[in-house]
Amino acid sequence: MIPHKIDKEEFSKLPIVSHSGNVVVVNDEVQAEAAIQAIRDAHSIVGFDTETRPAFVKGVTYKVCLVQLSVGNTGYLFRLNLMNGIPDCLKNLLEDKDVIKVGLSTHDDFQNLHKWDADLTPRGFIELQLLVKGYGIEEMSLSKIYALLFKKRISKRQRLTNWEAPSLTDKQLSYAAFDAVACVEIYTELTRMGQQIINQ
Repeated sequence: MIPHKIDKEEFSKLPIVSHSGNVVVVNDEVQAEAAIQAIRDAHSIVGFDTETRPAFVKGVTYKVCLVQLSVGNTGYLFRLNLMNGIPDCLKNLLEDKDVIKVGLSTHDDFQNLHKWDADLTPRGFIELQLLVKGYGIEEMSLSKIYALLFKKRISKRQRLTNWEAPSLTDKQLSYAAFDAVACVEIYTELTRMGQQIINQ
């Protein structure tokens, strides 16, 4: 049985997990086309997340500057701030109901992406916060859901860094890529456990 919750002390003692796969940084539309083609060619479930530059002043907000997609252990990081918006190939993938995408708190991501493109209509998404409820999990954050399933901790130290920096650090790249990879890992593990229950 999966524990329903994890307390702060237990969570803090877990070993930290980090991304060990490939990271592909996408800075322009030519690179975006190649990345989207690679994602489509994989015929796999796609992990999804976004990052936005944090605002530390009341009333100040920023647009999404990074969209993370993952296939297997490879993270594709689309730098929207450098492309001045969502390239058509990325929009088409996000709206493609036949490409299954897995994310967490996707409603917030979509709302923020609408600042770039009000007509964006995401399709084919699985929301992990809804999925985990069927397993009795009460935690709603990616890091705590991951901790419950894998007994490892995702460090969130990079979350409040500047995602609009001219170049991202290795730690930022690793963090961003793994958030998307972790979504698929969680979905895959829950699916496996569900099948195990059915087969018993």
